[in-house]
Amino acid sequence: MKLPELPDLPVRAALDEIVGTLTARGTAVLVAPPGTGKTTLVPLALAAGTSGRIVVAEPRRLAARAAAGRMAALLGEQVGQTVGYSVRGDRRVSGRTRVEVVTSGLLVRRLQGDPELAGVDVVVLDECHERHLDADLLLALLLDARSGLRPDLRVLATSATVAADRLSILLGGAQPAPVLEVHGRAYPVELSYVPPLPKERIEAQVARATRSALAEIDGDVLVFLPGAAEIRRTAERLSGLGQVDVVPLHGRLPAAAQDVALRPGTRRRIVLSTAVAESSLTVPGVRAVVDSGLSRIPRVDHRRGLSGLATVRVSAAVADQRAGRAGREAPGHVWRCWPEYEHATLPAYPEPEIRAADLTRLALELACWGTPDGSGLGWWDPPPAGGLAAGREVLRALGAVDGDGGVTDRGRRMAALGLHPRLARALLDGAAEVGARSAAEVVALLDDDTVVSKVDLVAGIRALRAERPARWLREVERLTRLVTEAEGAPGRDRGRARAAESVDDPALVAALAYPERLARRRGAGSASYLMAGGTAVKLPPGSGVAESDWLAVAGASRDPGQSEGRIRLAATADEQLARRAAPSLVATVDEVDWIDGDVVARRIERLGAIILSEKPLRNPDRALVGQALRRGLESAGLELLRWNDDAITLRQRLDFLHRTLGAPWPAVDDATLLADLESWLGPELSTAQRRSGLECVNAGQALRRLLPWPEAARFDELAPERLEVPSGSNVRLDYSADPPVLAVKVQEIFGWTDLPRLADGRASILLHLLSPARRPIAVTADLASFWRTGWPQVRAELRGRYPKHAWPEDPTTLSAHRGTARNATRK
Repeated sequence: MKLPELPDLPVRAALDEIVGTLTARGTAVLVAPPGTGKTTLVPLALAAGTSGRIVVAEPRRLAARAAAGRMAALLGEQVGQTVGYSVRGDRRVSGRTRVEVVTSGLLVRRLQGDPELAGVDVVVLDECHERHLDADLLLALLLDARSGLRPDLRVLATSATVAADRLSILLGGAQPAPVLEVHGRAYPVELSYVPPLPKERIEAQVARATRSALAEIDGDVLVFLPGAAEIRRTAERLSGLGQVDVVPLHGRLPAAAQDVALRPGTRRRIVLSTAVAESSLTVPGVRAVVDSGLSRIPRVDHRRGLSGLATVRVSAAVADQRAGRAGREAPGHVWRCWPEYEHATLPAYPEPEIRAADLTRLALELACWGTPDGSGLGWWDPPPAGGLAAGREVLRALGAVDGDGGVTDRGRRMAALGLHPRLARALLDGAAEVGARSAAEVVALLDDDTVVSKVDLVAGIRALRAERPARWLREVERLTRLVTEAEGAPGRDRGRARAAESVDDPALVAALAYPERLARRRGAGSASYLMAGGTAVKLPPGSGVAESDWLAVAGASRDPGQSEGRIRLAATADEQLARRAAPSLVATVDEVDWIDGDVVARRIERLGAIILSEKPLRNPDRALVGQALRRGLESAGLELLRWNDDAITLRQRLDFLHRTLGAPWPAVDDATLLADLESWLGPELSTAQRRSGLECVNAGQALRRLLPWPEAARFDELAPERLEVPSGSNVRLDYSADPPVLAVKVQEIFGWTDLPRLADGRASILLHLLSPARRPIAVTADLASFWRTGWPQVRAELRGRYPKHAWPEDPTTLSAHRGTARNATRK
């Protein structure tokens, strides 16, 4: 292939070095900012130096089509001749095609079918810095194929940022791949910050900044917004600007509408774009950028089983890329819709999608590759174990993998469709139940629920059939072809194909995609539903969904700070449909649990977390009862047991020795006792049947099992329950205080000068001295000092009140006694 005269872009001078390095080393990393020509000139140069095919992997369909169009234009040809593209639902290639631009996800599927990539000499992984999930997976699979089947396959990774060290090591292994840098020709860009006004929505803020941009600069304005909904609302606020065209640009638009944004206009334009225009697309004529500072990324809540898109702040790297768009063709100006001081708080780089996204599709691709856990592959960032495990659980429920995580024949058929496994299951099984066309209509809506604004799925399908929007119709036709072809594949389970096209049940198709989102009303007249996965969701007012005890929930999300999810798309269902769509979730189990303060034993039929039926269980398993009693103690506390005074005192004495001496004397606080119930309460738990059985347990007797031997022989010596005082009385010590308290009438300790100590002399006691009427008169831990300094005042105050009792000037000279002065004797 002979190269034409290439445009004078910065990468042109480095083409010979790039081709030569890749030929010599087999792998390389090219770091070049947007606008340098790396996406268009490098593949053409590589094709001129080899006889095989060059495959360029782009993260987005829009970027793939645009890149192929630009390269074909440079060659003076139509797309599909020397340069072609393949994206979902659209392929333009021929026998002449030397350079094919594909999406990363499509190349993953192609690699699964042909790990050798026969006929391909070079794979260019474009815009690796964006860290899309499909791109990270493609990189890992390519490296694995290259290490075995295709060591001659050359791989070039390109990035718009300089964070290429890890990529270099991945591509080169022991000898890192060379990193080549091409610097752009950026014009100066002026920065302005536009903080939001109080309670101002992002669309209003962006529209305000855009009007400032139109007033202050010539040329077109490129506006970055997080999604299609924000683009629509911003366009409404910018209507009526006169000689200015407002042009949307996002991945859901038809190809013709996307092309309008990527061609120069006849008038000034405001191009409202999502992240698709950050790096891999060129929007001509732009002199100003308005950056909302927001981006939309996939997120999943594994605990609640809810996934969707989250709006987040952009990273500093993305903000710089967006700003660079203003200085591609001339000096430009950027308006950032956040306060200047917040810029320093932005994360350095975008979070890799693999860390937060739903990994169900990734798990299926790994199972098809033969490594369900992804071990042995070279990852930029390995998939999180929890997210991957959650994805495999979904695949097991869909029948795509077996118990060991290996892919089933059904799973391979699902993967071949190129859809999310949930949608693939709904399409395959739905076609067998309601017909290919009806299933395709629902799946097309589930894959892009922005085509309707209704919560009622059935009403949404009716509206789409009546309005026939082009985007939805194209996808329906594509999916119908897909499933029809798949139905003719060997090994299809034809036994379930029993429905005719006339059967119409959107709820069933939705339930096949999301069986764990089948939901049952939580109470009569309630708007709250419990999904089979265990998450509570609420039906919004005015949803249009008919009053029903069952729903097939197709879309749900959770707003920050809300305990329940919010239903976005659903259809009326019933128990029969639920059983039909989710047979693997139906199970009958014996459950013994602690409910409303007592043990409840039931035989329950469940669909996931939803109880279908229950009846009392007369002879529950003893082990299950014991577990329920343990849960009861954990929830209601140890007060369920019988704690008499002796038991309470025993526990306090053990606690005192543990605090004073430590091991081997055990801790007896609630948390410790509850954590190891078996060691001291095991026999009682094995015989009790209900709460009443626990209430009869002598807690003190059970606690004595914790006494350590042989040290227990000294228990009464180290922490005596009672202490003999000089009068001969045995007075109970109060171990609830620290130090322990001895409350005694003052006349009973005459003659004492030093207080006894506990725990081998390591702990003191605190004396609470009482009057003859047992009222407190003094507190002391130093008796000798008290006799000298405190006693005279006590004696003066009380001798007149209690004249029959002894009040000597020097208590150490009088014998301790229990009664009145008649019982006192001089020492």
